[in-house]
Amino acid sequence: MASSAVDPPDTAFTGLTVQAAALAAGETTSRALVAESLRRIAAGQPTLNAFRLVRAERALAEAEEADRRLAAGERLPLLGVPLAVKDDTDVAGEPTAFGCPGEFPVKRADAEVVRRLRAAGAVIVGKTNSPELGQWPFTEGPAFGETRNPWSLDHTPGGSSGGSAAAVAAGLVPAALGSDGAGSVRIPAAWTHLVGIKPQRGRLSTWPDAEAFHGITCHGPLARTVADAALLLDAAAGNTVGDLHRPAPVAAREAATREPGRLRIALSTRAAFTGTPKRLDPEVRAAVTALAERLAALGHEVAEAEPRYGPIGVTFVPRATAGIRDWTRRVPDPALLDPRTRAAAATGRLLGGPVLRLARAAEGPLRRRVGALFREHDVVLAPTTATPPPPVGSMARLSGWRTDRAMIAHCPYAWPWNVLGWPGVNVPAGRTAAGLPVGAQLLGPAGSEPLLISLAAQLEDDRRWFEARPPALPTAVRPGS
Repeated sequence: MASSAVDPPDTAFTGLTVQAAALAAGETTSRALVAESLRRIAAGQPTLNAFRLVRAERALAEAEEADRRLAAGERLPLLGVPLAVKDDTDVAGEPTAFGCPGEFPVKRADAEVVRRLRAAGAVIVGKTNSPELGQWPFTEGPAFGETRNPWSLDHTPGGSSGGSAAAVAAGLVPAALGSDGAGSVRIPAAWTHLVGIKPQRGRLSTWPDAEAFHGITCHGPLARTVADAALLLDAAAGNTVGDLHRPAPVAAREAATREPGRLRIALSTRAAFTGTPKRLDPEVRAAVTALAERLAALGHEVAEAEPRYGPIGVTFVPRATAGIRDWTRRVPDPALLDPRTRAAAATGRLLGGPVLRLARAAEGPLRRRVGALFREHDVVLAPTTATPPPPVGSMARLSGWRTDRAMIAHCPYAWPWNVLGWPGVNVPAGRTAAGLPVGAQLLGPAGSEPLLISLAAQLEDDRRWFEARPPALPTAVRPGS
């Protein structure tokens, strides 16, 4: 059945920085921006399914309060701007289901990152979809259905921050917060043509958890431009009493405005050892190689070089599965969980205790091993994923073992930086012949967000990826109907 399409209004893609400036200048109102965001969310939900819940009434009330504050002369970095957060992050008055089925209790307090976004003036319009406990690079599940990619509704936007990525890519919100435990910000950013920042561990508080998934998971922004992602990163950054990791502050937004200088860039296309088959898709390889050529043309020294990852994979699994086990204890009815989730939790029980402690102890030696590359190079350029986005449903019904093999085959490049706790930035690298987005990672050592952001901003000036927009969404029907 055919359906008509409506071109999105220009305001849908103006971005976080532009919307914040327009509000501060009195050129628009928070009520108008939030109402338009809510309208687009409602129109896009039948096809994209980006949101787990929408805070329409509360968001409009908060927007009206923001307008009163703006009229009184108050100015904050995000005052009155609509934002979305992933549904692994507590928002007071709403449940946090993290992709799981069941009736979850309403949270009494905001997570620290949400508290900071509100302190910067943001209006949270809703919570975006994630697969169960953020495990997979697709955003699907019986609790909420299938989240689709704005660039091709037959394909996944990735995961686990797929709802946030879909919402930003389609212009439903100017930016959104996700989380990254094995590439879960960078992978959907790559597959939806966005900038996605995985910050240094602890840059954004994980409170009310002292750390998330035993240190491998952190919050991070998704946006269409480097400046927008940096603005959201600065607004959400910081720590509170109880956080285990407290890196020194950085100025991300300022970094987005300056030249990076001439850098030594290592082009890496070899994935860490996993013992499972994987192959870099030729179109992804070509896109990343073209990006390396552009960096060389911009004056950087680019050479092929590979990090020495060693046995990093065996240190990831205990932390990931123990984190899943921790989370399954919070769900109202574990029997409702995907069998793969229950199997991962059982593995986490077996690998907890001494094995988990050994995995944590290995982090220092692994940092020294991988970090040796940065004696001769400033930044690593690598594929974010090995393939373009796969079709919706292609991994949803696989067994646990086959799911693991499939997701490693698609996404073998992102997760080592979660073990190390170091920052990485996905940048759009182009689109395949079929129009599917792919991305590349800029990776650095501890505390290197300013350098990575400056380099990403330079690339953005050259490539101007923010000018590309996905097709207009159908107005009513889902694919195949």
